[in-house]
Amino acid sequence: MKKKSLLTLALAVIMIFTLGQSVFAFSDVKNDPNKDKINSLEEKGIISGDHGRFNPNGKLTYAAGISMIVKGLDLNIDHVRFIKMPLASDNHPNLKDDAWYSQAFVIADFYGLDIPKDVKANDKMTKEQFAHHLFKAMIAKGDYAFIEIFMLINDEKDVNPAYMDSIQKLLITKIASLDRNNNFYPTKAITRGAAAAWLHDAIKFVEETPQVEPQPEQPAFDQVLSVEAVTPAINKVTVTAQMPNPGYGLRIASIQFVDNQAVIYTEAVNPDPDKMYPQVITEVKVSTYVDSAFKPVLPEVGGGSSGSDASVSSEKKIAQ
Repeated sequence: MKKKSLLTLALAVIMIFTLGQSVFAFSDVKNDPNKDKINSLEEKGIISGDHGRFNPNGKLTYAAGISMIVKGLDLNIDHVRFIKMPLASDNHPNLKDDAWYSQAFVIADFYGLDIPKDVKANDKMTKEQFAHHLFKAMIAKGDYAFIEIFMLINDEKDVNPAYMDSIQKLLITKIASLDRNNNFYPTKAITRGAAAAWLHDAIKFVEETPQVEPQPEQPAFDQVLSVEAVTPAINKVTVTAQMPNPGYGLRIASIQFVDNQAVIYTEAVNPDPDKMYPQVITEVKVSTYVDSAFKPVLPEVGGGSSGSDASVSSEKKIAQ
């Protein structure tokens, strides 16, 4: 009986020790506000530390940041057959091709994560850079619908305009957040702990958010673009189109920033197949918000938006 009691006690001690290790996989995250998300990523093998430490307050390097994004969102090129296997240095001459991070950069470039050409492995990644690369990885997993609102950022003047759309989407989905004064601190180096938390929530978003179903063939439609100043730094861009019947809608498919232009790509939202609509030409509109540093334009014909000479029919009306 005594031996049985000692065995039970020993097993209990082992279980407590094991559970304790599971709850706090890293010894230095016990007091971190993101400890549960960090440990969840560690349990899934997405992140790792050094001798049981994660260093959540440390600044995230590009090598670590790109690696965790690629691994966390399960981006791979296993299904691709290359005539010549790409190398990290093909696009980034400052990177090594035999380093632990090399394959992650190859995969990231394949999926268009928009990494600076001159990046170095130990460069510190800023909050806006991590937000941009993370969002690019998210949309590489599928097509998702986002609410078309603009989150006001107090320090938006510090945001790289090319990264604004990605930051907006992360704020809208609550993957990222502003501080109590609505500041984002875009150029501040992101900490490893904050990056892990964003990645955790991005993975959850991709896993739980239904993707937009592939749409039937798009109708041809003319488009007109108008611009209205919301603030000195932000413009509201509205695209108006003529559709075959009242069942159709219009949505912003994507925005590409090229030089000083913001190219607005749109898609028709098809009618409910279970309903009947009168065949009456109907005007539909959709709006988005763009940094005023960029000139909003519609793509050239055949460049992505359905339309008949869309770029020629556009007009610009800026409220003073």
